[in-house]
Amino acid sequence: MIKQLRLVILLLAVTLVATPWIFWVNENGVNPSVRTFDDALWWWFVSSTTVGYGDIAPVTITGRIAGVFTILIGIYCYTNFITITGQSLHGITNRRQLGTAQVKARGHIVICDYTAFADELLQVLDRHPALREREVVIVTDLVQVQPYPQHHFVRGVPISPAALQLANLAEAAFIFVFANIRFQDPDLKTLHTVSRIRKINPRARIFIELAHPESELLSHLGDNITVISSRDLLTSVLKNEALDLSSYFPVV
Repeated sequence: MIKQLRLVILLLAVTLVATPWIFWVNENGVNPSVRTFDDALWWWFVSSTTVGYGDIAPVTITGRIAGVFTILIGIYCYTNFITITGQSLHGITNRRQLGTAQVKARGHIVICDYTAFADELLQVLDRHPALREREVVIVTDLVQVQPYPQHHFVRGVPISPAALQLANLAEAAFIFVFANIRFQDPDLKTLHTVSRIRKINPRARIFIELAHPESELLSHLGDNITVISSRDLLTSVLKNEALDLSSYFPVV
């Protein structure tokens, strides 16, 4: 988009310098409507925007050729400028929906990767007093737009420092990291993500999903980490039961 805008500005600048001068040289003294160079500039502005008031019109062949170039370049530049402006405004006004807005919440919940199990968690947050009133941030690149309008959304891989910063991870109270089965070894990816998270926020209570909860690598991540088995999560889903967090939080 920046390159396109630069091209538009360059073309307008070139035609602003060249075509009024060509028009002035060929029309001055011949065209009674062109008395000063200001008239040539006015003609350029009216022609480039395709308004066409008709108060100044070329009478020479060269002047008409300059007019054709001015009109064609003007149409290209102004339509592209309007398109770029519209896209920029859309991006600014929809940053929250597109996952590019900075989250300012504190003491919130961060959910890393929007998987089926993550969605199950979102359905039961209001059952647990410790989680109920907290803002939620979903960090994932598995969806393109905000999945729930009531929750914050950051688009990006959960291990990305930029994405974690947008989620204001350093101020989060609870962090849930769900396994992403796109990777050959989801547990290694999950543990790597958790190690990055612990460096940014060593105080938060972290819940992680692992296919193999007995992994010896867990001993290197420190305390305040709760492991949830992928098998247990799947069992709850297959039984058509709500995700059970009663062993971690009191249920109302």
